[in-house]
Amino acid sequence: MGQKSIESESISGLDVRVDAERLRRNLQMIVGERSPFSGQHHLAAVEAFVEKEFESYGLHVESDFFSYGGRTFRNLIARPRTRSGGPLVILGAHIDAVEGCPGADDNASGVTLLLETARILASQRLRSQVLFCAFNLEELNMIGSAAFAKKLKAAGERVAGMISLEMVGYADSRPGSQKYPVGLARLYPDRGDFIAVIGNWNSSALLRKFSAQLRQVPNLPVETLSVPGKGWLIPAVRLSDHSPFWDAG
Repeated sequence: MGQKSIESESISGLDVRVDAERLRRNLQMIVGERSPFSGQHHLAAVEAFVEKEFESYGLHVESDFFSYGGRTFRNLIARPRTRSGGPLVILGAHIDAVEGCPGADDNASGVTLLLETARILASQRLRSQVLFCAFNLEELNMIGSAAFAKKLKAAGERVAGMISLEMVGYADSRPGSQKYPVGLARLYPDRGDFIAVIGNWNSSALLRKFSAQLRQVPNLPVETLSVPGKGWLIPAVRLSDHSPFWDAG
């Protein structure tokens, strides 16, 4: 995110132009305490900012309301105004943060990437219906994404895949900087300077396609992990908004 120029990549036939200045601006706008308990005002400001950004890309934005602890919260769901007849592909990132934390990597980085992806794809003709989802209350055990997944399942929606953008902005090239759950350390690098793509066995095809595309980016190390079932053998792999979608099948 340090470059000021506009970068261009051709990926799967798309002319992708990433605006580094926009990435930096959006990240700086989002960073700040966003806990629903201690950072309500900034969390609300970020909600309004994300909603306005989605709308500026020409997307239709819906407020997906849910209740928690006697209060009403919302996810922001954006979709192209011209709907495809294909199944849903959900791209999500959470807008809340841990109490007492500015949440720059977790998860302003993911939300910034969500916005830039939405901006780029909003004008493309896509085979699938892509929903760009800014989820709330992830840090309280995926409350917002769980509520949305249940609604989709109850409505009988066909969901082809869900990609959760989580903590993508941090890197540390020092030896020993990357820690792992028990049993995984021997299989992966000890430096935290790569993108990790994690899926379960049911989503193995999506994991392969997604990681293959990432590996087309020059100088971007990519590591993958596929876990059985709903991920309970390695609980740490469930700690993002994809896990309610695993649970819903």
